[in-house]
Amino acid sequence: MRALLTMLAGIVIAVPAAAQSAAPVPASNQAFFQSLDLPAANDLRTGAGEPGPAYWQNRADYHIRATLDTVRHGVTGSETIHYINNSPDSLDYLWLQLDQNLFRPGSRGSLVNGGGTRWRGSFSGGGDALSKVQVVMGGKAITPETIVDGTRLRIDLPQPLAPNGASLDVNIDWSFLVPEYGADRMGRFHGQDGWVYEIAQWYPRMYVYDDVRGWNPMPYLGQGEFYLEYGDFDVSLTVPHDLIVVATGALQNPDDVLTAGERRSLEKARTSDKTVTIIGKDDVGKADTRPGGNAPLTWHFQAKHVRDVTWAASRAFIWDAAGWQGILLQSVYPREGLGTKDSPGWENSTQYVRHTISYYSTQWFHYPYPVATNVAGVVGGMEYPMIVFCSVRSRGRGLFGVTDHELGHSWFPMIVGSDERRYPWMDEGFNTFINHYSNLDFYGAGARVRTQPGAIARQELSPANDQPSMTYPDVLARERLGFAEYSKPAYGLIMLREVVLGHKLFDSAFRAYIRRWAFKHPKPADFFRTMNDVSGTDLDWFWHEWFYTTDVLDQAVDSVTYDSTGSHIALSNRGGLVMPVVLEITDADGSSNTVQVPVQVWGASDRYTLDVAGHVTAVTVDPDSVYPDVDRSNNSWSEGGGSGG
Repeated sequence: MRALLTMLAGIVIAVPAAAQSAAPVPASNQAFFQSLDLPAANDLRTGAGEPGPAYWQNRADYHIRATLDTVRHGVTGSETIHYINNSPDSLDYLWLQLDQNLFRPGSRGSLVNGGGTRWRGSFSGGGDALSKVQVVMGGKAITPETIVDGTRLRIDLPQPLAPNGASLDVNIDWSFLVPEYGADRMGRFHGQDGWVYEIAQWYPRMYVYDDVRGWNPMPYLGQGEFYLEYGDFDVSLTVPHDLIVVATGALQNPDDVLTAGERRSLEKARTSDKTVTIIGKDDVGKADTRPGGNAPLTWHFQAKHVRDVTWAASRAFIWDAAGWQGILLQSVYPREGLGTKDSPGWENSTQYVRHTISYYSTQWFHYPYPVATNVAGVVGGMEYPMIVFCSVRSRGRGLFGVTDHELGHSWFPMIVGSDERRYPWMDEGFNTFINHYSNLDFYGAGARVRTQPGAIARQELSPANDQPSMTYPDVLARERLGFAEYSKPAYGLIMLREVVLGHKLFDSAFRAYIRRWAFKHPKPADFFRTMNDVSGTDLDWFWHEWFYTTDVLDQAVDSVTYDSTGSHIALSNRGGLVMPVVLEITDADGSSNTVQVPVQVWGASDRYTLDVAGHVTAVTVDPDSVYPDVDRSNNSWSEGGGSGG
């Protein structure tokens, strides 16, 4: 990719003298002419891709109190949700998510995701038990009519909740047993020094009511992730005395739950480039790592303007931390996470966290929260606001990769609050894209990354490439998820940045998208329109082909002829996908230059002739192999050797 950057610096845009072909316009090129079928712009979402002057979104603030029982592996809690209806609509009912019901035997998700799948987890005793549901409106508390349908709870209101800022409170008491393996998003790991609990999707929480669909009560089946409202959280977690707790948000009562030495070490870490030990491997489980007494301790956290809250607890945690611009960056892990000289492990995690937070803050949008935590446990890799869960077994570059990916989700979808339940490419694809450059920044230009053009091309040719990236995740075949929602969208953005737009135009547009939609709910049209608007480039042809179809790219040089007027390079677009053509052209005198032919040449035909001065002796299409071209055998021509295919 660095070689490509050097090459791009010398590119000239060729406007050829002739591009003649009488061939009929192929179907793929007819699609190239069509604009995207996007929703009509209005004062909520503008044609430029910005939130309009009338944009609104509802808000949910949470006050949660919960207790962890380490004997029965259960969590019992109560919460108050303060829900504000900023919409212009009266609401007759509310929809809430009961994600723990995924783990009930016979749940929809358990039937969709059977035995060996990543999103399994149902077990006897699994699921939410609700002991109270109460609504408070106008100072009056009532017990409403409710319907529990799998992972969904509908609360019928005694009277409609008025629009434009009216609010109510919902009080709920609940409990559940913690699954040992909870769909690779939560669970518990038993190590040498005790259990590590990773608690997520753990409290009843509001579905989003938005301007596009109203309520979005899609059931939680496992593969599709989440779409959540923003709000403030006040969370108190009571656990046995010997457990360490980390969570979304800033710890409010360190004097109650930490020793004086631990508090001093954390303050030192907050301003330190180097990793500072809070609890070392030789001190795990010792009494002097806890304040005096044996009674359970309550850890109090607050988080502002987030869409979720998650936590982890264990007596087995090794704990270390560092800082960047006042942000506390920390890792907690059992001794099973420690590595060796040849296979470094979680002792390096905090420096990986530091790189991720500083790199993305500098490159795209400043991290807005006071803490970022990496937790080692049973979960392979999952993201939450200010805290992520990564596998205790990860080592070396694998640990860097999963840490960087999960913390990269702090930007998508934690800051930019997209709908993961419908459009996972708007968080997984965007995140994989920024991971590509973070990996290169950390390891250097020669680093191997998952977004390689050859791998993308092989996937495009695979029979599994029959569902476009726009496919909802719950109906996307499991074997297609990684390509359709992670790698393919990411590589599309890489091509836009490296070839189509260049770094300056792309980066300004992508940063504008993040800035415009931070802490809001963008849809695909908002992203497409923002990129078009800020870059000043009509990219509808690209959005259509790359996200709505499974077309492939196959550019070819068919022939080169030479006469008294110069050389004539015949090119063809043999796949359905269109892109600009990057050519390396070698002349008879041995000189070479690079020419980029604009994508618009494919608007009328899949054949095109580029006329150039001089006697051309060799031509290579995509000389640095940037494109995921599915047949590279036809990408080159040389005098005497002919075309490659």
